[in-house]
Amino acid sequence: MITDPPPFMRLTSCLLAASALVAGTSRAQSVPVLPDSVIAALARELSGVTARRNLEFISREHRTRGSRPWHTAGAFVMQQAISYGIADAHIETFPADGKTFYGTQRSRPPWDAEFAELWLLKRDGNAWVRDRRLASWDAMPITLAQDSESGEATADVVDVGNGTSLSDYDGKEVRGKLVLAAQQPGPVAELAVARFGAAGIISYAQNQRTAWWGEDENLIRWGHLDAFAASTAFGFMISLKEARALREQLARGETVRMHASVRAGKHAGNIEVVTATIPGADPQLASEEIAWSCHLDHPRPGANDNASGCVTILEVARTLQSLIASGRIARPARTLRFIWPPEIEGTHALLNARPQVAARLKAVIHLDMVGGNPAITKAILHVTRGPASLPSFVHDVAASFADLVNRESDAFASTGSARFPLVSPEGSKAALQASMSDFSLGSDHEIYTDGSWGIPSVYMNDWPDRYIHTDLDVAANIDPTKLQRAAFIAAATGYVLANARASDASAMWETVRPAIVRRTATMLERRVPLGAGEAANLTRYHFAAERAVVSSMDRFFPVPAELRRSAEGFIAGLEQTTAAAAPAAASPPVAEGRVVYRRNMITRGPMSAMGYDYLTDKSGADKTGKLRLPAYRGAHGTGDLYAYEALNFVDGRRSVSDIRDALAAEFGPVPLELVTEYLAALESIGLVQRVTR
Repeated sequence: MITDPPPFMRLTSCLLAASALVAGTSRAQSVPVLPDSVIAALARELSGVTARRNLEFISREHRTRGSRPWHTAGAFVMQQAISYGIADAHIETFPADGKTFYGTQRSRPPWDAEFAELWLLKRDGNAWVRDRRLASWDAMPITLAQDSESGEATADVVDVGNGTSLSDYDGKEVRGKLVLAAQQPGPVAELAVARFGAAGIISYAQNQRTAWWGEDENLIRWGHLDAFAASTAFGFMISLKEARALREQLARGETVRMHASVRAGKHAGNIEVVTATIPGADPQLASEEIAWSCHLDHPRPGANDNASGCVTILEVARTLQSLIASGRIARPARTLRFIWPPEIEGTHALLNARPQVAARLKAVIHLDMVGGNPAITKAILHVTRGPASLPSFVHDVAASFADLVNRESDAFASTGSARFPLVSPEGSKAALQASMSDFSLGSDHEIYTDGSWGIPSVYMNDWPDRYIHTDLDVAANIDPTKLQRAAFIAAATGYVLANARASDASAMWETVRPAIVRRTATMLERRVPLGAGEAANLTRYHFAAERAVVSSMDRFFPVPAELRRSAEGFIAGLEQTTAAAAPAAASPPVAEGRVVYRRNMITRGPMSAMGYDYLTDKSGADKTGKLRLPAYRGAHGTGDLYAYEALNFVDGRRSVSDIRDALAAEFGPVPLELVTEYLAALESIGLVQRVTR
């Protein structure tokens, strides 16, 4: 039996058809915001092969923050940038001693290792002798857990299961012994070493959960100890296959003895950030900057995470410098900046300690994992929007270039012919199939978009990657074609933003307009299962956010009055079109929802620092462990997203109820009491203050 589709589906279909019509009205060039001549120049100059050659060097270094290998990698990036003609490339240094704070980030002391080995012993008569080496810092640094301290032990091994709860130790004597545990060394050490006196930890912790979790039992996971733990410990990482064999021996009642030796430790030093600029041409705009960001730290090999992002922005820098110097493209109006920090903590340090840099940044394109060959890593490249607390047209500009690469690479893969195939001679020929995704956390972009700075940021990232944070995140998994395509999206987006003036407003609007239609269609689909109040709230916030996207152009140039009127008429028309299906307005807020907070801008940054939790440190684990918002799971977001945005929405004007409504529109309905409780916790540590009305 065939029935008519429900009204919302008819509306959605009409909106999607309108989106296609709107997008098709201005195809005289590939994208409205950039001439084909510049697109062609970028496509010809960018080299995935050059990028991967740089990656092969970086991935040989075990790039722990502040360490000697990190400095080697950073110096390499700096020298490459200089060799490309970017003369001001240099390394910024910021003290890191475990005491200095950069906003909400407590600096972690640098960590270096000199030697570490773990040997399985066997009985030879009455003696125990070395049988097989299970871990070696020299051969495979990832086998030593980060932040391990020096230690030496010849001891029996005790299987403690997960090793993170008291019941794991019932009836087991672990003092002076090595514990075999399924969880990360950090939480295991809190009980095994600090409480029960174990000599050290052998962990077989598994990777982040994806569809391929646990499938390859030979993987060795990157391990961590707590940089700020009160007691010292060392930990080794082994594969699941190795651990299973050891557990079977222990289950049979056999004695398993090992010898562990570690010379490593934390020390006072510096956070280092490599940065370089290409000066802008316009005397009035050159003081403004468009930045490309990544993160240079990670264990060896760390090829996709994140040598790939680092070499991609290095290739963007080489390409733009070469094209500008040769006159093939014009020098952009604004200055171009390139940043290679340790993840999150380096960006915290840069923005807090160099406020003049933060003040100049108009937008950031952040690349974290962009080179994984999907045939190997199963990775999908995401071009990710910013949070709803910071609506911006820059994400639609980036999406337009991702869409261009999707279309062109698909045409080439399907027919063997395309204007801009963006194929590396040593890379794949498959279509890119990049995904335009909603905001997610997990890298330095969340520092830029935090309400402390409010810098719009495009986040480009691979997910999933079945080899992330393991010994098999190797250069062989990296596709030069994908590096080249990611570099094109990043370079084209940044170049457009670096030149954006009022005369470009119409082209920007042509890029934003079809995206508004597509997002409105998505909003209608999300509205279907909601009750009347929540549906009205979603609709209201959606159109307010789309108006804010148009207004976000003011960050770059004054939006012409005529365009603003045209955009308002277009959005109002969509609003009217969807109003017939809209439910009644929500009920007024209850008393506790009327409280208004403002943010203390003395301490800048989100709660999500690297290896450190500001809220827990300042208020205590007992209190923060009872907060319900960080653990909440909504229809379209997890608790960490709710908590991140709750602070971002604090602006001295929104009430707690307004913030709850904004969070509900962005991630799905959430109880008011969870938001009230979380903001009260932030108030208790002085991060936000009540506004007296």
